[in-house]
Amino acid sequence: MQLRPNLHRVFLFALTTLLALTARADGTPGYCRFPTIHGDTIVFTAEGDLWRASLNGGAAQRLTSHAGYETNAAISPDGQQVAFSAQYEGPTEVYVMPLAGGLPKRLTFEGEAALVRGWTPDGKVLYATRAFATIPDNQLVAIDPKTGARTFVPLAQADEGAYSPDAKTLVFTRYSFQGSHAKRYVGGTAQNLWRFDAGAPEATQYASDFRGVSRWPMWLGDRIYFASERDGTSNLWSMKTDGSDLRQHTRHADYGVKNPQGHGTHIVYQNGADLWFYDTTTDQTHRLDLTLTSDFDQTRETWVTKPMDFVTNFALSPDGDRMALVARGQVFVAPASQGRLVEVARKSGVRYRSVSFTPDGKSVVVLSDESGEVEFWKLPANNRGAAEQLTKGGETLRMTGLLSPDGKWIAYTERDNDLLVFNLETKETKLVAHSNFQDFISPDLDWSPDGKWLAYALSAETGNTQIQLYGVNTAKSTPVTSERVISSSPAFSPDGKWLYFLSDREFKSLVGAPWGPRQPEPFLDKPTKIYLLALDDEKRSPFQPSDELYAEEKKAKDEKKSDDDKPAPDDKNGGPSSREAANAAPAKTADASTAKTDDAAKKANGDKKPADDKKKKIEVKVALDGIADRLWEVPVGPGNYGNLTVNDKAVFVTDADAGADGPNSNRLLAIEIKNKDVETTTVLGGIGGYRLALDGKKLLVRQTDSFAIIDAAPRPASDVAKSRVNLGALRFPYAPRETWRQMFTDAWRLHRDYFYAKNMHGVDWRANLDKHLPLVDRVTDRAELDDVLNYMISELSALHTDARGGVVREIEPQIAVASLGARWSRDEAAGGYRLDYIYQSDPEFLERRGPLLKPGLGIKAGDVIVEINGTPTLAVPDAAALLRNQANRQVLLTLKPANGGELFSRVVAPVSPAAAAGLRYTDWEYTRRLEVDKKSAGAIGYAHIRAMGTDNYYEFVRQYYAVANKGGLILDLRHNRGGNIDSWMVSRLMRPAWMWWSTRDGVPFPHLQSAFRGHLVVLVDAWTASDGETMANAIRHLKLGDTLGVRTWGGGIWLSGSNFLVDRGLARAAEFGSFIPGEGWVIEGDGFTPDILVDNNPARAFRGEDAQLEAAIKRLQELIAKNPKHLAPTPPPLPDKTVKSWRTPGN
Repeated sequence: MQLRPNLHRVFLFALTTLLALTARADGTPGYCRFPTIHGDTIVFTAEGDLWRASLNGGAAQRLTSHAGYETNAAISPDGQQVAFSAQYEGPTEVYVMPLAGGLPKRLTFEGEAALVRGWTPDGKVLYATRAFATIPDNQLVAIDPKTGARTFVPLAQADEGAYSPDAKTLVFTRYSFQGSHAKRYVGGTAQNLWRFDAGAPEATQYASDFRGVSRWPMWLGDRIYFASERDGTSNLWSMKTDGSDLRQHTRHADYGVKNPQGHGTHIVYQNGADLWFYDTTTDQTHRLDLTLTSDFDQTRETWVTKPMDFVTNFALSPDGDRMALVARGQVFVAPASQGRLVEVARKSGVRYRSVSFTPDGKSVVVLSDESGEVEFWKLPANNRGAAEQLTKGGETLRMTGLLSPDGKWIAYTERDNDLLVFNLETKETKLVAHSNFQDFISPDLDWSPDGKWLAYALSAETGNTQIQLYGVNTAKSTPVTSERVISSSPAFSPDGKWLYFLSDREFKSLVGAPWGPRQPEPFLDKPTKIYLLALDDEKRSPFQPSDELYAEEKKAKDEKKSDDDKPAPDDKNGGPSSREAANAAPAKTADASTAKTDDAAKKANGDKKPADDKKKKIEVKVALDGIADRLWEVPVGPGNYGNLTVNDKAVFVTDADAGADGPNSNRLLAIEIKNKDVETTTVLGGIGGYRLALDGKKLLVRQTDSFAIIDAAPRPASDVAKSRVNLGALRFPYAPRETWRQMFTDAWRLHRDYFYAKNMHGVDWRANLDKHLPLVDRVTDRAELDDVLNYMISELSALHTDARGGVVREIEPQIAVASLGARWSRDEAAGGYRLDYIYQSDPEFLERRGPLLKPGLGIKAGDVIVEINGTPTLAVPDAAALLRNQANRQVLLTLKPANGGELFSRVVAPVSPAAAAGLRYTDWEYTRRLEVDKKSAGAIGYAHIRAMGTDNYYEFVRQYYAVANKGGLILDLRHNRGGNIDSWMVSRLMRPAWMWWSTRDGVPFPHLQSAFRGHLVVLVDAWTASDGETMANAIRHLKLGDTLGVRTWGGGIWLSGSNFLVDRGLARAAEFGSFIPGEGWVIEGDGFTPDILVDNNPARAFRGEDAQLEAAIKRLQELIAKNPKHLAPTPPPLPDKTVKSWRTPGN
């Protein structure tokens, strides 16, 4: 019996489903992480949920099922409960639930991540959080699951811990994970084990001679077990409680031991996608054979319902009747008005990176990784036909290509900064140019109308980009602009006579002089002007005003054109010849309306009408000799222009205000091509990009989450809403497992092509892919994919490398816990929560004040909050629960004064968790400053810089110029998270006072202005990172001052952060290595070691002591005493210009 086609499909689907169900009847191995153990019971995380299983293996039972992540499980000492971190309301908080299953109970309301680290011997949950630290460091807190009472472990920077059975000694991991996945890391934040005995004044470090990572301590019997990278890979080790008798117990050389937890004589840990078991009595280890009985919901086909969030590239068809876009790695073509939304390319496990139309509009050319490398493919724009692979043999990432108007060439760039052209007919590839300055990461390219010339921008030795012309017939490039200025964005005129471009040649500063507060610097706004080059013998710019010679030239041209347009001899009436008319006659019998209908139908299906063969072909003539002298300027003012295009009516550019940021901060301008009253017209504002159709008649513009196709005319766009492309129906599915495999391979390629060292630090990168790719088949959610990616990336042993972000299951609702900007504690006797401390801030900057410091409130430390919005604070286990969802809203507080007076009420506006973290950090900064002021009697200034981003320059200006005249300056770069603005700050600290100004009634003042003349000490710690480290290194090498503290993070290879995966996740690759001649590669992996080593012991730091700050103050006081070089010099005697002085011998 032969099945009908539809029934055949149904049968195959049913059979496939049945086989899948049969295969999973006994469970499927998952990707197991974060295990914990008690007796023979283990709990672990898979699919973002908690599972319980036997130590003997077999099928695991699901304990949780929420959309958020449940991780870091720890079973209670009595084996009855399991504590874990979860996201039931959005924030990651601590919960407990019965080990047998049941309703979770929330214990914390910190607002910041609270990560379970275990249990104390007396049954409290131990967790790590930043919610109570002023400087952003984790600390350990124990919370009673019955009462909610907290006990703070008296240690700073403690992240993991294990107590002795009598709870008198804690072995802890100093530092939380530093963020970059790097095996064999030895930088300043390398986690290491410390010991703290109750009541001791200090904590002590175990094995201080080992600089690598040792963490996850477990106190089992009379030994401390932990994971360490002593042999190059994380393995289980142990030592006696005094640190002696070091032993290695496992010898994994593949992935390494992660997240071990122990109980009794058993330890369970993650290695790759599996859980492993170690028996301390037999010193044996083996893999646990676990399976999950699950619907694996996150591997099910998933629909993209917000495709505009994932649009990475778009194009306009040659005549502007359609647009193409790439959304989440898939390609679509949409009509300008009515018609079919064409799914041009959607293959599971394939990512399409870019799209452009062929000149005839029938096809699109895309970049695809279907072959295993990123290659160019041609696909039918109506999805009716086969795909054709155009390029082959790629060995590095190919970037967006530009097709020539004649359809014969693709100009494209590669990640190795090569510009190439590919001949679509001969399949030959030619190298056009190589850039040493990253020009071809985002190239400026344009083809001449006849496809014979390619214009591109290439940096000269001066660092300025020049416009180059490449002839495909000669295979040679010629610079056509000066290397003394920046020129970019070339565009040929439609007639092929002119080459337009942008160039920075207008240098007028908005700042008039360097005199004034805060050392005013020149600011060059609107440096860019628009120019055009005559390619051949054209002697008059289309913008040149008319004159008496212009009229004669125009008359001669019109007469010549008239002669060219005369009919052929056998066509006296100017129409087609008799043969042409005969051949054309049948077409005239067709009904006109029918023809129009057919054309509309073809457009709706993505088809194109045949091109007009009678269109006059353009031959571009270029006279290279003297071309740079045939330069004209478009007579409009300068601007912050970019993205120049041109049609026969106007020049189009984008423009933006100085300082404007964001994807839709540009406006589209047009300059009509005419020879009088030339001016710029705003076509449309708030755009995120645009494209000009090949025929020059339409523009495709992007505004936030929409596209519109408008007329390419030099006038304001009208009724844009009616011109919007209807993408409302654009929704599409993808297969997660195949997509994850593509993403993993993509991340592997991105690191191969972006990592600064082509030798990949000696790692066999292909073998590294083969080693880790099988783990991807075990992945069941997006976070697990990141885990595999980070396994692979970690082999590079480099910082600024990791996988992060991407699309995960949405958590609803998102209920944040607001903050009052204070520390409080439950006081049953007082009837509420007592304000123990209100975070302080610089009184000059009101925006940094917390909610309780607003004028007129009169709230003080010691006051007791009795009610919040009418609810007694003692009626709930944690009063912070009453501040959920209250950020930036009016909240009524009822308070009891500290002195016991009458109750009073105040309305305040609590802040978000992020703002609360900022308040705590501000308190730390402010109290450091007060300490310096107090102990130096105002002789030493203090400035703390949190990071090196653009916004952080505010911190430098706010703090530095207020103390630049002091005898000493403490520049605190501790916890500086990096960025890229060190040169701004270093240049100001380098300014010498080489001369002095003096007036008749004032003290001398220096030149250069605002020169720092005192002594400088820079503070660094383990968390000083990236550009913070670079700045500290600059201070030393430029001999600007002393550096003091401990060894820093070690991020000496910088990056652009452009390695996005298909779901917007980031696979960061370190791209820019740094070295110093004679010293080699600097900082990377090891960190910057300061001149003066001073550590803040975790126990003393918790008590508020700051040994590093104390040492900096002492050092500066010594230097100032020896050389008070900040003091203004005494002016020399005033000159005597009298006649008597003139006549004095020797004058």
